[in-house]
Amino acid sequence: MTSAKKILCAVVFFFLSFCPFFLRAQEKTIPPKTIPELQRAIEAVLKRTGTPGVGVALVQGDSAVLVAGLVLANREKKINATENTLFRIGSVSKMFVSLAVLKLQEEGRISLKDKVRDLAPEIAFTNPWEDTAPIRVEHLLEHTTGWDDMHIADYALNDPNLTLKQGLDFLPDTRTSRWMPGTRMAYSNSGPPVAAYILEKLTGQRFEDYIQAHFFQPMGMTTATYFASDLYRQQGATLYVNNDPQPYWNISVRPSGAINASPKDMAQMLRFFINRGQAGGRQLLSAASLNRMETPSTTTGARAGLDYGYGLANYSTPFKRFVYRSHNGGVNGGMADFSYLPQYRVGYAIMINSLNGNALHQIGELIRNFQTAPFQGDSARKKPLAEEFDDVLSGYYIPINPRVQKMYFQQRIVDVKRLWRNKNFLFSRNLFGGGLETHVAVTDRQYASPETGKISLVQVNDPLAGDVVHLGGLVLMRVSPFLAVGQYVLSLIWIVYLLGSVLFGSIWFIRYWRTRRGSQETRHLIQWPFLTSLLFLATTIVGIIGGADPMERLGKVGFVSVSGLILSVLFALAAVWSVITLIRQRKPNGSRTIYWHTAVLAILHFVATCYLTWYGAIGVPTWQ
Repeated sequence: MTSAKKILCAVVFFFLSFCPFFLRAQEKTIPPKTIPELQRAIEAVLKRTGTPGVGVALVQGDSAVLVAGLVLANREKKINATENTLFRIGSVSKMFVSLAVLKLQEEGRISLKDKVRDLAPEIAFTNPWEDTAPIRVEHLLEHTTGWDDMHIADYALNDPNLTLKQGLDFLPDTRTSRWMPGTRMAYSNSGPPVAAYILEKLTGQRFEDYIQAHFFQPMGMTTATYFASDLYRQQGATLYVNNDPQPYWNISVRPSGAINASPKDMAQMLRFFINRGQAGGRQLLSAASLNRMETPSTTTGARAGLDYGYGLANYSTPFKRFVYRSHNGGVNGGMADFSYLPQYRVGYAIMINSLNGNALHQIGELIRNFQTAPFQGDSARKKPLAEEFDDVLSGYYIPINPRVQKMYFQQRIVDVKRLWRNKNFLFSRNLFGGGLETHVAVTDRQYASPETGKISLVQVNDPLAGDVVHLGGLVLMRVSPFLAVGQYVLSLIWIVYLLGSVLFGSIWFIRYWRTRRGSQETRHLIQWPFLTSLLFLATTIVGIIGGADPMERLGKVGFVSVSGLILSVLFALAAVWSVITLIRQRKPNGSRTIYWHTAVLAILHFVATCYLTWYGAIGVPTWQ
């Protein structure tokens, strides 16, 4: 066979071999147009992502377009998911806290503007600005208290018999305002249960009982429950993490995320929002209250006109020319997405029994494309600014509203944003690519999304940080290009040196122990930076092991959690001792090349130690 024929055969064989993959890729780009097509597409996502099953509810007006459980509720027993299978909806549960508070406000028993200190003085929290900027009920529901999120130990408190007050009393130190309340949003699972506790005081009822009587029953959510009830044990989907079945998680503050609900229940919940508070022929809540729930109001960005953001347990989620109102949720082994378009009276709920965000996202994209296909998009668009003005926003920015304070050391490095302007268009993206967004000027301090016409970015004055940018839920502070790029580059250099030292040091010490070649002085020179690198790697490995089951391995006192604390402290001590050793041996008799490379590594370790210590990431007792 000639060379040309061989090449031709190879090309034909390649095409025939991979043709099915090309065809499948093409099929995936065609949005489903009918319910059977949508159902098949969702099942294909489940198969492709290894997700056991899903509960789906699609509603349009008063009609349920699709209410079903697809594929498996339990892999081991081969139990199929159905419309009655109970899934865990996680933080979607927070929406009921806001609904309950709004109902009490309509009855004149509470106000969103009420001070939390006046309503519940027995609930511990710290707010350095309480005299001038007190925490109010609406701050609890919009996550603008400035509080840190709950710690791992809170999540690990797996006791079904806890009262709400006992759950709140467990680790009250997380409820400390890090900035002035009512300025920045940072998601915190601590806020809504405090609001739920206030509701218990006002009504004299357990929160879960109040929701059952005033919302679940009249809305027709007949199987929804906050507990591992007998019905849940019979009809609940088994949750999976890496294909391993998970035990039931009794959340210590149930209002934040404990609800179990079926696709039928979620269809009723969608109808309630789509019909603007009506259920079963009754007006359970006014349309005005739902409008307030869907309107971010308490950040400086929201007061400056920002449309994107978090209302009262209610996100704005842009999709093409539309903005869904939504909330998502996740528990150990389950995820959920609840979204609706009030002006078009459509919505959906997705619940999967796997911790697979990719699967949830793909199914959500399929449904959103299907639901929005008949519509043209929102016509109420902001008018772009005609004249040009001075560019004061181009530059580099770091986020200053971390959800988890202990992880801020990482976020401020990897989540750097770059903003730049071209005429009256402002672009934002992550420092090294990805996440590109476009905004068009409507005033000199307000920018709108070209797709939805909603205000997506504003410049405001923060009481602590000065001029900042609110980009959706992010609050960004401008920094110098040197700091933005320098901290990232320095981190990469440190990691490269660290890994190189482990490789080089291992080879050197193995050869030294076998042949005794190499000087004692060189051994003393490199052993401490080498040991420091090993300790950091060991700390990282322990963290990865703990992260595979964080509530059990990190949220409680045990081998993994204690080892992580000890290893991180040893790393810091070794880093300091490495510098001291190098100073003592600053006039080496051996190789100066080895000395200076070792000196660079030791200095990098020391800088990393100072940085991690400053942000509280050394010696962390994760069980507290």
